Amino acid sequence: MLKSNQNITYTGDEMLEVLKEMNLILLSLHYMGSYYGEKFHQYGEEAYRREYETETTRFIDEWDVTQRLAKVRKILSSKFDSTLGIDDMDDIERALEDIKYWTKPNDKPNP
Repeated sequence: MLKSNQNITYTGDEMLEVLKEMNLILLSLHYMGSYYGEKFHQYGEEAYRREYETETTRFIDEWDVTQRLAKVRKILSSKFDSTLGIDDMDDIERALEDIKYWTKPNDKPNP
């Protein structure tokens, strides 16, 4: 890791923006999980599984969850020095290269 990336400083406003977005997503998913968890326990998962999946998808789409996460990523990554190393990657790329991502059904998972 580059020395310039070992200690990064953010403003309070930047961190509050990150926390607001993360809290909105995390707590909304928690509330959904609790709400449907009670229904699963009370009536059986089969009775509410489809509604839970639909509501989760609706939340992701209508509340712009991907855009919110992209905003958080932009704030957090903006302070990093993106100088490329001998491997032709910057510190962020190098740190994220082994993450396993979603794949289409029946596709081989990422190595």
